[in-house]
Amino acid sequence: MRVLGVDPGLTRCGLGIVDKSSTQKLSMVGVGVIKTPSDLELSRRLLELETQLLIWIDKYKPDVIAVERVFSQLNIRTAMATGQAAGVALLIAARAGIPVAMHTPTEVKAAVTGSGRADKKQVALMVAKLLALKEIPKPVDATDALALAICHHWRGSGNARIEIAVAKEKARRMKVIKK
Repeated sequence: MRVLGVDPGLTRCGLGIVDKSSTQKLSMVGVGVIKTPSDLELSRRLLELETQLLIWIDKYKPDVIAVERVFSQLNIRTAMATGQAAGVALLIAARAGIPVAMHTPTEVKAAVTGSGRADKKQVALMVAKLLALKEIPKPVDATDALALAICHHWRGSGNARIEIAVAKEKARRMKVIKK
């Protein structure tokens, strides 16, 4: 399975492609950052994100796109920009028919390091170790995107099975109620 991790942002949007082989080994396929100038009009920045994300999707053909879930931040402007960038990734995935998963930063940290309170340095070190990288990818947005992809490999399939089971149980209950 191939996962495209997206660490959304308008100024820097991290992208990381991670494969998992049949032996459960993870490997980095690609990593990068989409940058847009802060003085560029918002609509143009979003268009640039779309253009570059489409190039990555066409080049790497991910099976799933994992996006960081924006929940709350102290800086409302940053939260809005992050949400707008995440929306572009979600829209592209929907148009392409690619399943999307959203993971919170705490969930990603816990999956990669074992602690939801890990700092960025701990996450970066574990990403490099788990993917057998000689160097930690820079900037941190790139490392965070790889961490999202790793998180999805380890948690995503389990979460999907739970969601399917819950949906089946709801459907079963609805049949019982209708009878």
